[in-house]
Amino acid sequence: MSTTTVRSPRTSPARRLLALAAATGLVLSACTAVEDEPETTPSEADAAEDTPEPDTDASSETDPAAESEDPDAGGEIAIGDGVTEEACPEGVNPDNGCIYLGVLSDLTEGPFAALAVPIVDAQRAYWAQVNADGGIAGFDVDIDTYTRDTKYQPAEHAAAYQQIEPNILALAHSLGTVNTESVLADMDANDIVAVPASWWSGYSFEENDMGLIMEFGYSYCVESMVGLDWFAENHGEISSVAAVGYPGDYGGDSAAGAQLWAEANGVADVTVVPTGPNQVTGGQDSVVAAVMAAQPDVVILAVGPAENAEIVGKLAAGGFTGRFLGSLPTWNPALLESAAAPALTALYNHMVPTEQWDGTSAAVEAMQASLDGEEPANGGYVIGWAMNYSMHALLQKAADSGDLTRAGLRAAVDGLEVDFDGMAEPITYGGNGAEVASSGLIIGTPNAEAPLGIETTNEFFHGSTFEGLDYTQACSASS
Repeated sequence: MSTTTVRSPRTSPARRLLALAAATGLVLSACTAVEDEPETTPSEADAAEDTPEPDTDASSETDPAAESEDPDAGGEIAIGDGVTEEACPEGVNPDNGCIYLGVLSDLTEGPFAALAVPIVDAQRAYWAQVNADGGIAGFDVDIDTYTRDTKYQPAEHAAAYQQIEPNILALAHSLGTVNTESVLADMDANDIVAVPASWWSGYSFEENDMGLIMEFGYSYCVESMVGLDWFAENHGEISSVAAVGYPGDYGGDSAAGAQLWAEANGVADVTVVPTGPNQVTGGQDSVVAAVMAAQPDVVILAVGPAENAEIVGKLAAGGFTGRFLGSLPTWNPALLESAAAPALTALYNHMVPTEQWDGTSAAVEAMQASLDGEEPANGGYVIGWAMNYSMHALLQKAADSGDLTRAGLRAAVDGLEVDFDGMAEPITYGGNGAEVASSGLIIGTPNAEAPLGIETTNEFFHGSTFEGLDYTQACSASS
């Protein structure tokens, strides 16, 4: 890999996003530009001739650490793959260089496209605001050039990754645990750091993520434990639990958390019901039958919005009297327009690791300002906004140390402190297990009058079960 050094201008620390968001009133299109084909097409090859590519030729083979001065004093910053002295193709600061970040997500036909598109839209808005504020240490940030649609397929994800890897500094967004794991060995070999759009408990342990994955919020496993603590405190004693979800890093991790909670709290009656998306299973009748037979006090759901509505609606119609706790990906405000809306409003609570659109933090105010206060299509925009803070802090730390190379970025992860401007719980990267895992939970209740159809508590709840757990390994396998 090539490395060179560039002179950094004198820059003051970036102002908070809120001020400029309010000043500029940035409004983005609801559509996210994506590259549909992971293989290079003739039109893409033609376009590439007009698009500046990162310069991978070294202008200096000397040790950048030996030559770099303090960047804040106008010193030099070492750069390499994914960073150019030339401006970004759509850069707002013509005298700035460019940091290219990749995005690998489900943007057209996969099971999470409805959530993933607004995630990417929020990321585009966030980085546009950073650039409007002057960028980072003399560089704008580009996440558009190397955004690719993976259709939530590991093979598509791997092919798209191989296509963009030579030209990016890091991944601003990698959707899906199994998909990310399909390229993790190559990421390790090339020092590619990533922010995940998935919440597997294995990301809390370096043996699984090699110190490359900058997770935020809790895992699905921790979510179940804390959610059940909240339920017991607000709805009474729990004597039986059912866990319904997709096997693997999502539903499997969620179910493992429910089982760990039950063991810690002396609850023997736990029913685990694996299922899949409706396009795979054809429907959720078998789940409805299994839960109706078990008659649990509470059902933990780790499915998609469509499955959520079917399961809750059919069980309520059948006379089920238990309640439901839904994981982060289970909600979409469109569910309040479905036949299941009355059942969801009466029996369902949503669990999330961040403040939502009705939050009160500085980060939420900046997020709202990015759309001039207009609500997005769903909570994907909230996820997309929150997930940028870690990468932003990492880029700033690496630039401050004078090393914006991949290796420099990877080294900067250890000990990095991120506060998310109050939107999520603070995290310090570089630890294992409870040292790095978050456990703060925000509960939402369906309400057609509330933003995005969910009225939230806006206070992080912490249960006692996770705090007493010997958290030394992932709760479940990723697949």
